[in-house]
Amino acid sequence: MSQRPSVYLSFFLTSILLIWACRSVPITGRKQLNFIGSDELLQTSFSQYEEVLENSSLSSDMEQVNKVRTVGNRIKNAVEQYMKDAGLEKELEGYAWEFNLIESDQVNAWCMPGGKVAFYTGIMPICQDEEGIAVVMGHEVAHAIAEHGAERMSQQLLQQAGAVTLAVAMHDKPAETQALWMAAYGVGTQVGAMLPFSRQHESEADHLGLIFMAMAGYDPNEAPEFWERMAAGGGGAPPEFLSTHPSHETRINNLKGWIPEAMKYYQPR
Repeated sequence: MSQRPSVYLSFFLTSILLIWACRSVPITGRKQLNFIGSDELLQTSFSQYEEVLENSSLSSDMEQVNKVRTVGNRIKNAVEQYMKDAGLEKELEGYAWEFNLIESDQVNAWCMPGGKVAFYTGIMPICQDEEGIAVVMGHEVAHAIAEHGAERMSQQLLQQAGAVTLAVAMHDKPAETQALWMAAYGVGTQVGAMLPFSRQHESEADHLGLIFMAMAGYDPNEAPEFWERMAAGGGGAPPEFLSTHPSHETRINNLKGWIPEAMKYYQPR
């Protein structure tokens, strides 16, 4: 019997899935593939976040901890207000924002779905102050709002398992899927290294993050200065065409180009 009918059916069903799973990123309007449901996404996110915290040492430097939480809450409030004004508040249903500072030399920060943010103490000297923290916080929150991790997971699940749900993948291949999840959100990797987010995702997070920090009353002009400090202190970066990140020079130039747009949202604290 010819296999063509089943091939055609598979192609048809996959096409329907891809159309159904398209989502637009807030502000940029970019279309993305995302077929992971919000309920299973948040459930997995919260459990993975708790596991990371349980296996980490939280910072006891309350001055630094409070700075991270202050900036995080200001950006959270600004983003929630924007999403409400844009009629997109449903996209934040189930969010349970949390901001923690983990004791580690890693120069890194990340944000899981549902607003679960972690900074590592290794990035704090480069941040220097609340403005620098806001650059990183805006960028990481942007990854969550743009659902870059879910987009990445959707792409990987589509390649590896034929678009099964996240719950099925976690049940059938828990270790592999957990590793995929942690990689998709950059947990345990260092800023400046080969992070899993594509250059497109990184640039989009820079763009949105700049706007988010401006919405929260932080000066967008601080963003290029943060990345100049990162470039100065982060050692040699691989050539741009070999890296998932934009080069420092490209990133800084892009940020400078987006500053006029971000300034439209800026109201000093």
